[in-house]
Amino acid sequence: MKTKVLDTLERPLRDLRISLTDRCNFRCRYCMPEEIFGPDYSFLSADKILSFDELERLTKIFVSLGVKKVRITGGEPLLRKDLPLLIERINNIEGVQDIAITTNGSMLKTYAEALYNAGLTRVTVSLDSLDDARFRQLNGNRGKVKRVLDGIQAAADAGLKVKVNMVVQKRKNEQDILPMAKYFKEKKHILRFIEYMDVGNSNGWKMEDVVSKKEILDRINAQMPLKPIDPNYTGEVATRFQYEDDQQEIGIISSVTDSFCANCSRARVSAEGKLYTCLFATKGFDLRKLLRTSDDDQVVTQKISDIWNHRTDRYSDERANHAPHKKSKVEMSHIGG
Repeated sequence: MKTKVLDTLERPLRDLRISLTDRCNFRCRYCMPEEIFGPDYSFLSADKILSFDELERLTKIFVSLGVKKVRITGGEPLLRKDLPLLIERINNIEGVQDIAITTNGSMLKTYAEALYNAGLTRVTVSLDSLDDARFRQLNGNRGKVKRVLDGIQAAADAGLKVKVNMVVQKRKNEQDILPMAKYFKEKKHILRFIEYMDVGNSNGWKMEDVVSKKEILDRINAQMPLKPIDPNYTGEVATRFQYEDDQQEIGIISSVTDSFCANCSRARVSAEGKLYTCLFATKGFDLRKLLRTSDDDQVVTQKISDIWNHRTDRYSDERANHAPHKKSKVEMSHIGG
């Protein structure tokens, strides 16, 4: 039986993002800078991470509260052993209408077919440049463009719908906006440009490093005219556009210059089982302890309901109104963006 839960701003719970691991094989500057996440960094031990049984149980509970869409994130989720088995288990949960993963794509060629066969429908691949030297500089010299592009092709060949995310930063990769747009227009994969966000505390974010939605649009529109199109659903974070000469789509996630708080229906669970009600949250709520000490799903359900019913998060609205920045926020690598 489903129970509808609403937060203090009347926002429902519809989307669940599950982080499977806090580890990643890349060291992208805006997420896991190598000087912080180096050889001595203490990642979560296996006993601290939610098991597949716990993740399946938790997903069923979230679905009973209204969740329809599940996204698997990390860290890098493909580092989690036997991921297709988890995809299959979640896909078999009645009420899950859509399941997707976000990945850096470096291991996607190996697993694309198995993920599709397990029930995965969509994959989002992070790729910030087609220039190999620049891409390696951005990811801590951990991965090559070709390997990611091979993964994208393998995913498409397997039957997965592919989207590509590019985080744009001034003086870092803004020169790649047009090459990326042209390449993925030709390949017919949806490309989404993301404004560089102030997630976490370790990426040295400054507003002056943000390339705005308007700047991105102006650059593309000058060479490849665009027209706006309607969102797919209420609360979609990407503003959608189509090229005027064909039906190919791009999107812009303007999470700094715009705010999506009014329609945000996303809950995030970190690898160690903490529930975060905002991408910019300062604290999480420990569900792992509850899962491991209570066999009663109703107890866990009630706890999640109470947390969501008291949710007040509207960080982007507050930032737009020049409210003081939070001193400490959860790292993106912990909750997968």
